[in-house]
Amino acid sequence: MLKRSEKVFEYELPIKIIPQKEGGFVVTCPVWKDCFAQGESVDEAVLEITAVAQSLIELYKEEGLQIPLKLQSTKRVDNSHLSVPILTTA
Repeated sequence: MLKRSEKVFEYELPIKIIPQKEGGFVVTCPVWKDCFAQGESVDEAVLEITAVAQSLIELYKEEGLQIPLKLQSTKRVDNSHLSVPILTTA
């Protein structure tokens, strides 16, 4: 539950989904080399990279590092990349 004084930030997470020959999927973020995940299905892989991004955002904030994602930008659709919104608190 969010406290009334907390701000919620929405980040755009561009991702690329790569099917694996042996099964499953790897998901990468072209603008954030530290952010990647894998899963048995596309849905699982996207959920995993979302969780990874949320953890990295919190870590980057704690360490005072620049987060390489856009805040609340317009969503673009393209055949090779998807954007997943990431919500975090201040």
